[in-house]
Amino acid sequence: MNPKLRYATVGLLACVLCAHVLEARTHVIKTGPETVEWGYYDASKKPVAVIDSGDIVQIESPLAGSREMEAFGMADLITPEMRALEAGVPNSDKGPGANILVGPVYVNGAEPGDVLEVKILTLEPMDNYGVNLFVQGHGALSDDLPRMRVKTIPLDKARNVAVFAPGIELPIRPFFGTMAVAPPVMLGRISDSPPDYYAGNLDNKDLVAGTTLYIPVQVKGALFSAGDGHAGQGDGEVDGTANEVALRGKFQLTVRKDLHFQWPRAETPDYYMTMGFSPDLNRAAVQAVREMVDFLSLKFHLSPEDAYMLTSMGADLHVTQVVDGTKGIHAMISKKIFVQH
Repeated sequence: MNPKLRYATVGLLACVLCAHVLEARTHVIKTGPETVEWGYYDASKKPVAVIDSGDIVQIESPLAGSREMEAFGMADLITPEMRALEAGVPNSDKGPGANILVGPVYVNGAEPGDVLEVKILTLEPMDNYGVNLFVQGHGALSDDLPRMRVKTIPLDKARNVAVFAPGIELPIRPFFGTMAVAPPVMLGRISDSPPDYYAGNLDNKDLVAGTTLYIPVQVKGALFSAGDGHAGQGDGEVDGTANEVALRGKFQLTVRKDLHFQWPRAETPDYYMTMGFSPDLNRAAVQAVREMVDFLSLKFHLSPEDAYMLTSMGADLHVTQVVDGTKGIHAMISKKIFVQH
């Protein structure tokens, strides 16, 4: 190729790539009475933003409302924003769940049967503390420890650790406990608490910045929302909460017409992930395995029998959470084993 032509071609390709990046607009959605879904999903909810496929959304998710902070003995940490949020959302527009979600975001071009690709770009706790608590009747040891307990956990952002106690520090690994599309219109308004085929309250500690969540779209526009910020969590979330925080995050939302599946999936830089949900943990494990076999069969052209055997030899099952009524298992398999991909 003529050198001048080669340079011109390279320059043209660079311009095309730059133009593609510049086309991805960023939409900032702050917490306020008009931008939250307090404990529910509802496909009839008016979107707080309308974006194009491939655009970036920055969401700021609150820790709690002022009444909840008072009830848990943390009145000294209540901010004017918490009071404004509490005052601006009537009780009739709260529940039946508890998490305060930001959204929904309408994505142009999304239709039922598509998949919404949610690239988690950045995540940052907004305050210098987090909160863990357990309450009567909730958590894995609700019979053993029946009284409520609340603990404030300082965040040392400079060292990226949460200081649980003198000499005990946990790494800060932020993630949104809840990311979802709206369920079908026919379901009306439903609780945000249990995860399901529209994703939702996954409480999956592996969905940190740099990972991608794939959610089957149920309604026109997808209607994506997120909330329930965490600075970190153990697999299981056994006392009912993680290190709960106000969280700022950026997502790139892209409509995938080329993908078609029934349950949420994800990938990290190093792993492929499938998920299973059920009140019965064994059934959740079966679903996660079934989804992994289906994924491997399609992506790597394996027979179901071979995919099942590979899952047994190469995939790990993680207990996502056991406290949301509907329990979660996620299966992860390393990308490194696929040496020709």
